[in-house]
Amino acid sequence: MGLGADVVERGAWVTASQGPLSPAGDETEERVRRVELLISNLLRIGVSVSLVFMIVGTIVSFIRHLEYLSSAAELQRLTQPGAAFPHTLPEVVAGVRDLRGRAIVTLGLLLLIATPVVRVAVSIFAFIHQRDRIFTLVTIVVLCLLLLSFVLGKVE
Repeated sequence: MGLGADVVERGAWVTASQGPLSPAGDETEERVRRVELLISNLLRIGVSVSLVFMIVGTIVSFIRHLEYLSSAAELQRLTQPGAAFPHTLPEVVAGVRDLRGRAIVTLGLLLLIATPVVRVAVSIFAFIHQRDRIFTLVTIVVLCLLLLSFVLGKVE
């Protein structure tokens, strides 16, 4: 996709604009560049995998329910609010096991939601590795708030 090259070019530009660095500075810069590439790849892969699940789930739904293609009423039933999509993780797992398209689409959406959360978790380890205590603490607080929002969130 070519996005990794942008990160490397930006890193080279930052290094050039800061002037010559010590060998320790070069090592730190290389470590930061690797972490940026890891996070970039994590986000790209997470979004791509979730997209694949959503497309496959949509295809499975239309293959298993051909009436969606010929009946406007059936298609409207599928897309109306309150349609029979799985609402709990056990329902999603059971639906994916049974190859139900709606459950596969829901799994794709859950993966899409989880991708930035995993990015925050990976950032914690990156900041620990860089021995940056302040950013580690801030990122831990952000992750806790994200997880708390999932626990306290209400589905209606």
